[in-house]
Amino acid sequence: MKILFDTNIILDLLLKRDPFHKDAHMLVSKVEAGEISGYLCATTITTIHYFVTKQQGKESAMHTIDSLLKLFEVANVTRAVLIDALEVNDYDYEDSVLYKSAYHAGASFIVTRDKKGFGKSDIPALAPKELLDLLKGLNL
Repeated sequence: MKILFDTNIILDLLLKRDPFHKDAHMLVSKVEAGEISGYLCATTITTIHYFVTKQQGKESAMHTIDSLLKLFEVANVTRAVLIDALEVNDYDYEDSVLYKSAYHAGASFIVTRDKKGFGKSDIPALAPKELLDLLKGLNL
């Protein structure tokens, strides 16, 4: 099952943002265990680098990016993704790019704390707890 992780979920994990850190950690553990295929939008990688550099320094940011690239697949941001995202009128453009990136990657779900940003997406957006409950129901 392919799951695109919204930027906020990865930042919750990396920056240990409470009370969201625990669920983010549990989901990333599912990726590490091979129980789900985790995807990050290409724009998420640069955003994470920026925030981790601000909080923890450049060396830490580079190590973090290396670790993420070893663990997650990258959902590309191509010209087609950017054009498709322009045509999604009801979204914030950033959310549209993530959504269309997930769509082009064949993702089954988007995990996010901003479900409203993906309200009319063809790909169901789930809060971390909802995804964890779904995976538990599937014995994953």
